[in-house]
Formats: sequence, C-alpha cells, structure tokens
Amino acid sequence: MSDVCRECREDLDHCHGTLVHHASFFVECTDDCATPDGLHSFAVDCEAVGCTCAVTFVASAVS
Repeated sequence: MSDVCRECREDLDHCHGTLVHHASFFVECTDDCATPDGLHSFAVDCEAVGCTCAVTFVASAVS
C-alpha cells in the first residue's frame, strides 16, 4: 500500500487543497491552485473558514 494518493499515482490533474465556496459564487483554493473546481477532493462553504461574505451578501439583499 502506498501513502501517495491515487490521482498522484495515476498522474491525473487534481489538487490536495480545499475549495472554498463564497456566497457570490466565487471559489478559491486553500493551495492557490489553478485546477477547475471539480478536481478537488474537499469543498466547504466560506463560513466554515470564518468568512463573513455570506452574511454581508444576505444583508445587502434584504436592504
């Protein structure tokens, strides 16, 4: 058994970072990679990392 991920072993495009989804539909990677969103194993909403853009986005929509 190898400690290298399957995508690395098979030389597939992927990222080990986490994709962060923001309320404005902007996405960013914790590793600052250039791979498309579908090539990440992990994804979270921005609130999970302390971002408040969702609160700001909702507040501006209500005003």
